Amino acid sequence: MSDFLVALGLVLAIEGTLYALLPGGLKAMMRQAVDTPDNVLRAGGVGALALGVMIVWLVRG
Repeated sequence: MSDFLVALGLVLAIEGTLYALLPGGLKAMMRQAVDTPDNVLRAGGVGALALGVMIVWLVRG
């Protein structure tokens, strides 16, 4: 459970840093995401999911 909370804290810290440092860039990226087809967003999400699981698997063994 503590690993999950650490991971959640890291996600929030990274997201917060991006919003604090690049608010205009994130707004532009969100506008672009609205115009992106669902299948492209879904493929990107699946790719990010696979990469994340692979990283955790490699680090944790």
